[in-house]
Amino acid sequence: MNKLYVVGIGPGSKENMTFKAVDAIKEADTIVAYTKYLAYVEDFINGKEIIKTGMTGEKERCQLAIDEYNKGKTVAIISTGDSGLYGMAGLVYEIDPSINIEVVPGVSAAFSSASVVGAPLMHDTALISLSDLLTDWDLILKRVRNCADADMVIALYNPKSKKRVDHLKEALDIIREYRDAQAPIAMVKNALREGMDYRISTLDDVDYDFCDMNTTVIIGNSQSYIKNGKFITPRGYKL
Repeated sequence: MNKLYVVGIGPGSKENMTFKAVDAIKEADTIVAYTKYLAYVEDFINGKEIIKTGMTGEKERCQLAIDEYNKGKTVAIISTGDSGLYGMAGLVYEIDPSINIEVVPGVSAAFSSASVVGAPLMHDTALISLSDLLTDWDLILKRVRNCADADMVIALYNPKSKKRVDHLKEALDIIREYRDAQAPIAMVKNALREGMDYRISTLDDVDYDFCDMNTTVIIGNSQSYIKNGKFITPRGYKL
């Protein structure tokens, strides 16, 4: 029986892909992906049919993948990070949940970024995208406020774009109402990819110019701290 794999490839580097992700891509007859993502899997797609679309082509990609599946092919549609978190899995299921779908998870940006700066996600964590293309901005800010009030570590995706210059500042201004000025914050750009860079600082010293759409921002809870240049959130063990 043919299958539609929805594959999360993690940060994009081969060493951070799961064996299952590699196997699914190798098994597929057809690969469907955002054009930029093909470079991350080029070692595994020789001789396969390739279907690619540009930015904001998510619905088109999912429909194309389903169309190829309906022709009897085994298909892999590619997401970076985890396919079930801001990826293609949900949209594929929304379009046609009746077909033979297998979601292949991958390392999400929050986890790859956390590994670079220490151990900031050791306690309850909220993942929030600041992109308001599909979600109302007031609702996003409500979620930021509620998670800050609950003293959760917060990982912010899509913090800044050319059009959304001030979204990160608005979100951090809310978080500052619930956090000390010395609460740690990490900004990781291109986590575990070529061109990776990061900053660890505090809420009173944020480099907004560093951020772009490829940056993940992690804000600690009330117990988080910086030690020896590492961002640490205690789990609660007595040492």
